[in-house]
Amino acid sequence: MIGVPDRKRAVRLINETVDAGARTGRACAEMGMSMRTFQRWTQEGEVKVDGRPGADRPPPANKLTPLERQTALDTVGSIAYKSLPPSQIVPTQADEGRYIASELTFYRILREEGQQQHRGRSQEPRHRPMSTHCATGPNQVWCWDITWLPGAAEGIYYYLYLILDLYSRKIVGWEIHEEESSELASQLLHRAYLREGIGGVPLVLHSDNGSPMKGSSMLEMLYRLGVVRSQSRPRVSNDNAYAESIFRTCKYRPDYPYKGFSKLADARAWVLKFAHWYNHEHKHSGLKFMTPHQRHSRQTHEVMDNRKAVYTAARATNPKRWSQGIRDWNLPKAVWLNPEKDLDDLEVAA
Repeated sequence: MIGVPDRKRAVRLINETVDAGARTGRACAEMGMSMRTFQRWTQEGEVKVDGRPGADRPPPANKLTPLERQTALDTVGSIAYKSLPPSQIVPTQADEGRYIASELTFYRILREEGQQQHRGRSQEPRHRPMSTHCATGPNQVWCWDITWLPGAAEGIYYYLYLILDLYSRKIVGWEIHEEESSELASQLLHRAYLREGIGGVPLVLHSDNGSPMKGSSMLEMLYRLGVVRSQSRPRVSNDNAYAESIFRTCKYRPDYPYKGFSKLADARAWVLKFAHWYNHEHKHSGLKFMTPHQRHSRQTHEVMDNRKAVYTAARATNPKRWSQGIRDWNLPKAVWLNPEKDLDDLEVAA
């Protein structure tokens, strides 16, 4: 429905356009409305109020009678059905040869009477908000996870613990072990924290809801270091997308031993080589093809200014080959983890 202020504004704009020499039909089309609607709004000289909210309408022919409505309420509140939802009540009533109303009608009556509450002794479902974080520099938000690496035989796996910096995509810490453990995870976090030298700097560590992420050793280490804990929503796999993405990059490398690692030392040697390549050689598409190490060490301006100079010189040499400006080599200043849909895009050059 269109409110009266909006109607009056639309009519005023159309009248001003018509007074300036435009045709009424074309003016209405520019406003996104038909000329018949404009005529209906103004046929009495003043802008008409929408009459639909206050219109008198006959009750539906299939509406429940007051007695039937009360019967439905009494049934839901009876001892036999007090802990059952309508989805259980209606079939049970049908088995007993009775039909009162549909499930949707039961739910509607309960809502209208303020009785649509959680039933039974089970815990009421809770809405868990999505963890949203923003990084404007390195070592502000880290993401971490654990993935399996195949062993020499089926059913044998090694566990890759990996911590990734959200802003730069740099691998700031990794280890491989033969088991999943909260204690091993806490040790990895401590080593990465000391290696980056960020004591006293606010840091968020985001992970999923696995047992190593929620174990007492990990929680104690987070408390000792002053790191803020952040976790994905239960059973939501894409809340930790950056960690999942680097695991895909790892396992789709051409030299990845998809048939398995013969021993733990081989797995550690291969991941060591991969981590060096990823941090120092891999030109990341999400970073405008900078390496994570360049981004992490704040070389963004130096690298991008050099590229802009190269492209500007190339355009000056052959201007006919350039129909527009040079390629955009600016990087967003802020990197978001699980941004909300209504957040404005922060396309400010770094």
